[in-house]
Amino acid sequence: MRIATWNVNSIRTRLDRVLAFLERSGTDVLAVQETKCRDDQFPHLPFEEAGYEVAHTGYHQWNGVAIVSRVGLADVATSFPRQPSFVKPDQEPRVEARALGATCGGVRVWSLYVPHGRTLEDPHYAYKLAWLEGLRAAAARWLTADPAVELALLGDWNVIPRDTDVWDVTAFAGRTHVSTPEREAFAAFEQAGFTEVTREHVPAPGTYTYWDYQQLAFPRDKGLRIDFAYASPALRDRVTSVSIDRDERRGKGASDHVPVVLDLA
Repeated sequence: MRIATWNVNSIRTRLDRVLAFLERSGTDVLAVQETKCRDDQFPHLPFEEAGYEVAHTGYHQWNGVAIVSRVGLADVATSFPRQPSFVKPDQEPRVEARALGATCGGVRVWSLYVPHGRTLEDPHYAYKLAWLEGLRAAAARWLTADPAVELALLGDWNVIPRDTDVWDVTAFAGRTHVSTPEREAFAAFEQAGFTEVTREHVPAPGTYTYWDYQQLAFPRDKGLRIDFAYASPALRDRVTSVSIDRDERRGKGASDHVPVVLDLA
């Protein structure tokens, strides 16, 4: 079984590339982030014609997450329990479309788009930390309730866990993604019993999953490693390899992220 995660930065813009990736790679389940569309705008039909079921949650042109699967798609959840809301001025609190769970081929898959944080002083930063803690607490409860659960927490985490996960950590001094509270919130999933399997299988420093569109970041390899997969103990035992499809950043119409692919025994 092959599971992948990919922040596609607009599913409608990147549809042909996503379908080609699925066919070429033989991926069975794809967790998608930043679909940037409402549910009624998501291109269900091309995936269904390719043999995939689709689950999606999205409200507007921001955020949005999906799971596409050809090995079953059941028990869909469009948020995790007690998922924090971001409260905007003069608006009612709303749970953003940042987390989607489904059971695919016996594996409980969560497609996750962690809030960016914006700046260390912005309310969005506190929201990011609360969101990560809420997810950790939910994941810990799932694992406590069923220690044998095969659970994957996949997606764009918007955290740079190590200095070697960015081309120049000094460029991020005083900014989000590298702050101690964010790194501690990311590491807390290990303490809850999960293993970040992409690091376990692809440990090389300077291995990136994201390159900005500006300033020739990709040709200059000015990248970040921010796309990860936490696995429960039972799922970790099934992971045989992980690959990062750097070539998907090449060519016309590429996303600024690339797929991260897990192979399961």
